[in-house]
Amino acid sequence: MKILHIIPNLKKGGAERMVTDIVRELAKRNGIEVRLVIFRNEIAYDIEDILPLIHCIPASIQLSLWRKNRVQIAALQNFLEAFQPDIIHSHMFEAEMVSRSCFYPKTIWFSHGHDKMHQLQKFQIFSQLSKARITEAFERTYLLKRYIRNGGTTFISISKQTENYFKQNIQNHGHLLMLNPIDYNKFKQETIRKCITNPIKLINVGSFVAKKNQQLLIKIAKELNKQGFDFEVHFLGDGELFEVMRKLAANNEVGKICYFHGNVDNVEIYLSESDIYIHTARHEPFGLVIIEAMAAGLPVITLDGGGNRDLIEEGKNGFLIEEENVKCFVDKILELINNPDLYRNMSMYSTSCAQKFDIVPYVNNLLELYRNKSLCAE
Repeated sequence: MKILHIIPNLKKGGAERMVTDIVRELAKRNGIEVRLVIFRNEIAYDIEDILPLIHCIPASIQLSLWRKNRVQIAALQNFLEAFQPDIIHSHMFEAEMVSRSCFYPKTIWFSHGHDKMHQLQKFQIFSQLSKARITEAFERTYLLKRYIRNGGTTFISISKQTENYFKQNIQNHGHLLMLNPIDYNKFKQETIRKCITNPIKLINVGSFVAKKNQQLLIKIAKELNKQGFDFEVHFLGDGELFEVMRKLAANNEVGKICYFHGNVDNVEIYLSESDIYIHTARHEPFGLVIIEAMAAGLPVITLDGGGNRDLIEEGKNGFLIEEENVKCFVDKILELINNPDLYRNMSMYSTSCAQKFDIVPYVNNLLELYRNKSLCAE
């Protein structure tokens, strides 16, 4: 079986990291020939072992309401004709638009919904009349026509929230739910966490963009500092608000205990050296890093971002906070500090929960899905 995955690039991000894990695992399977296409040579991961499987093919599409569309897909179309994949599995909206602009109905198509792909939302002319929504409606119409032209697609959703969204907005195509995987062995800890260290180490992983909401963790740090706790906060990631958050930490007198590490290649080491994972994103389609933190044995305290509801078992592997309330976060941190038995039990349960998301059984299920769809198409 020939399998092609397509994603715009391999910059730092949950979807990009997951795709490399899938391709790496697929490459180990007998009878499978896998390739990964990216449109831009932007690679932020150590992919030396799968580099021969990766093809950078410049491809793009720019739609215009008033002028001719600008479509650059010839090289990608040629690659499809040469490789002749049995399965094409695309990730992210850009990859949807570009790949479906090609004509290749001789394959089985899959669309991976790492987020809601807001461009696919049904257009309501009376309540959503704006230039942005008109543009998105045009993109939606274009893409739906090309889904049909290429024989349809199956949407793979990463949470119940995203699954409901796609079912409401896209009919006449397949839908199924597959929670995203991690390389469990990379993050798991061999020794059981028995208690919280001193100083207490809190950690947050994510891009510094508005929806990740790191300022909430800075406010939490300010309150913990006010109460006299000995602790550190470690931020991993980069983005447009990186310097803004560093200044905010300094202005709130927690700059010396907030460490901003930027993008790192060894997230697993930082997780292994931490005590509690704090997730502050306002909107979270899933939360891959939450599972990675649990694999490292960290209890998770997270804002309810929607998709992460599927991951948290209240009081067993973490706490789900419904609103941006500093006191609620601080109270849960203190609950873990003051109750060693609770911390130890949550740590052990977090690790066992994360094991269910390992990449090996995930790829087993994915291959079964590919084969079943191929058999149905015959």
